[in-house]
Amino acid sequence: MEMLNSHCGVDRDGRGVARLTICNAGSLNILSSAVTDGVREGFEHLAGDKDIRAVILVGQSEKSMIGGADIKEMAGLDQKSAEAFITRLRDLCEAVRRFPAPVIARLPGWCLGGGLEVAAACDFRIAAHDARFGMPEVRVGIPSVIHAALLPRLIGWGRARWLVMTAENIDAPTALGWGLVDMVARPGGLDAAIEHTVSALLECGPEALRAQKALLRQWEELPLTESVNLSIGVFGQSFLTGEPQRLMQGFLDRKR
Repeated sequence: MEMLNSHCGVDRDGRGVARLTICNAGSLNILSSAVTDGVREGFEHLAGDKDIRAVILVGQSEKSMIGGADIKEMAGLDQKSAEAFITRLRDLCEAVRRFPAPVIARLPGWCLGGGLEVAAACDFRIAAHDARFGMPEVRVGIPSVIHAALLPRLIGWGRARWLVMTAENIDAPTALGWGLVDMVARPGGLDAAIEHTVSALLECGPEALRAQKALLRQWEELPLTESVNLSIGVFGQSFLTGEPQRLMQGFLDRKR
């Protein structure tokens, strides 16, 4: 593994798949300011690499991808430093959300608070069979903020309200039923489940996938008519890459 900084390492394979690992963040991979900055810097470093087809975000510990934000650090904050702390986490989530290639969250064990916000910013969330999810912020005197705003879009207002206002945890089957995660792996099969998704992504045109991800992010924020009309130009521009001609011709050749 190549260490990009003290809290972020990366492995790349010959297919263009990068495994970005959160390092030196304790057994639950907790987000202190330093860890948050390190992981954000890792995503920003990789964002310019057009050879990357997909990123798998993992924690160094199997207890979680990210167990949450650092309560020990937050307990000493005041208003100004609290805003600086949460701005760092917002910037990490946006680096994930805006990353050009698909990002897959690998979710063993606990995924809580800020960890669930980072996971929500990923394109795909694949959970271990015994993973647990929750938004416990109100129990320690703070609201769930920043990319918790993605939760109503993922699971609906009622379920998002239940998570952020009761601070109760849910298990992996419930998360799957709610649409919070995309897949729950069999016991011992988390990496195999992730590989299944990676393989599907690698069968797609890399330029088309990047365009599709960018469109999805814009669709999250634009009214319907603007989303539809914006898509026309993106569709046309895809033919400038040569990818449609090559892949469509390959499809036609296989049908002969």
